[in-house]
Amino acid sequence: MDLTQLEVFRAIAEEGSVTAAASRLHRVPSNISTRLRQLEEELGIELFSREKLRLHITDAGRTLLDYAQRILALTEEARVQVSSQHPAGVFTLGAIESTAAVRLPPLIARYHQTWPEVELDLSTGPSGDMTDGLLAGEFSAIFVDGPPKHPQLEGVAVFNEEMVLISSLNHPPVASAREISGSTIYAFRANCSYRRLFENWFARDNASPGKIFEMESYHGILACVSAGAGLALIPKSMLESMPGRDSVSAWPLADGMGELAIWLVWRKGGGSANLRAMVKMLEAVQE
Repeated sequence: MDLTQLEVFRAIAEEGSVTAAASRLHRVPSNISTRLRQLEEELGIELFSREKLRLHITDAGRTLLDYAQRILALTEEARVQVSSQHPAGVFTLGAIESTAAVRLPPLIARYHQTWPEVELDLSTGPSGDMTDGLLAGEFSAIFVDGPPKHPQLEGVAVFNEEMVLISSLNHPPVASAREISGSTIYAFRANCSYRRLFENWFARDNASPGKIFEMESYHGILACVSAGAGLALIPKSMLESMPGRDSVSAWPLADGMGELAIWLVWRKGGGSANLRAMVKMLEAVQE
């Protein structure tokens, strides 16, 4: 049972004859009759009783007509939503935690006010998980540090970010990774790009961290660092938004190594009306 069969069946039920249904659907009557016969054979039941040139819908036909009307209405709604140039429907975003916490709340609020017909869904996680989710079709777009490296992805830089090393207040100033080689550090899981940046910073100075404790939140990281239990690398904007920011010291990475950009990334060819509206809004914020 396909959509064409349902369209033919609905037309016959509403018009009351094959000839009238054929005229409505711009088909020849023989084609309409064939489609109806195939549908009845597939279902194993008569949908109409025949009386000369008139067709009278059966009880089974009435039941099917109710479903057919709903299915065809939903199909048309889906077509309009998907092909519309007006933002609407579901828009799934992924974002790394710091961007979601600091950068996105005012943007999402403005987007919702501008395009209330869009059902915006936001998920957070490490950059690696976000990229994997985008490639798997779980997200419409993601906010991660960029630019994207996968050949199927494209995007645009939207926010400037700076990563800073944080330590307890009584810790000596830190100018290079060699000065803290062997120190305990706190970071997210291995698929976090910020953790990779931290490890690369050590490697560039021919140094290496000591024990790496994996944490699930910046607040947990800040609490451990402020207690003198180790060091961490976090976005400066995230630190400035946290209540405990005065309980730690922050040190920039030399040679601008901590400077990066947050990108809005999507699959190539995936430029929906929802995405275009988001890009346009971000461009307006940057002006």
